[in-house]
Amino acid sequence: MNYSNWRSRLQNSAYVTNAILAVTILVFLLETFSGGSTNNSVLVFYGARLNPLILYGQWWRLMTPVFVHIGLMHILVNGFSLYYLGQMTEQLFGHWRFFLLYFISGFAGNVASFAFSPNTLAAGASTAIFGLLGACLMLGDSFKENPVIRQLARQFLLLVGLNLLFNLFSSGIDIFGHIGGLLGGFLAAGMLGAPALGRMGTPRRIASAVTLLFGLGALLFLGFNAG
Repeated sequence: MNYSNWRSRLQNSAYVTNAILAVTILVFLLETFSGGSTNNSVLVFYGARLNPLILYGQWWRLMTPVFVHIGLMHILVNGFSLYYLGQMTEQLFGHWRFFLLYFISGFAGNVASFAFSPNTLAAGASTAIFGLLGACLMLGDSFKENPVIRQLARQFLLLVGLNLLFNLFSSGIDIFGHIGGLLGGFLAAGMLGAPALGRMGTPRRIASAVTLLFGLGALLFLGFNAG
């Protein structure tokens, strides 16, 4: 295979999704061999969100929880969700936009969790995964004239509704992190745009960026003052 063919195949693959998934699985294996993925001290060591440590200055815990998972079922559900949604979302947004979208969503979800769930130890990629769902909802709103995107957005809207309803009646699930990731993904997608689908107006992109930054700032203020 010559270089041009190899490069073309790489560009057409969801290599960012695959890389994130590989790191996530590696972290889970490290958790498992370090004492177990349900051991609180192990979870904290590998970067789970714990508000007292964030207040102490460990800001990275607003991002690292996306790589940490609690138990086998947790990593399986989030791993398959990331693979399925990531493959599609990376194709729609492009590689570097998908990278930013994923981690902005994860950060937004963890910031919301930091502000509204101060007494819980939290981890998981679901904040970022809900952000991918939010990004697809943004596409449905911005590209209504595209029947495929419109139908896709409707399906994901139903999926979001069912998941949030399930969150309300389930213990141990941080609904604030999921809602924060969902809204963060929606706004981040509006800010980044999706050139593969069409041009988005500059005013909307600016408004999305301002709203996202203001929202994150307000949640951080709330979290640090509540602590």
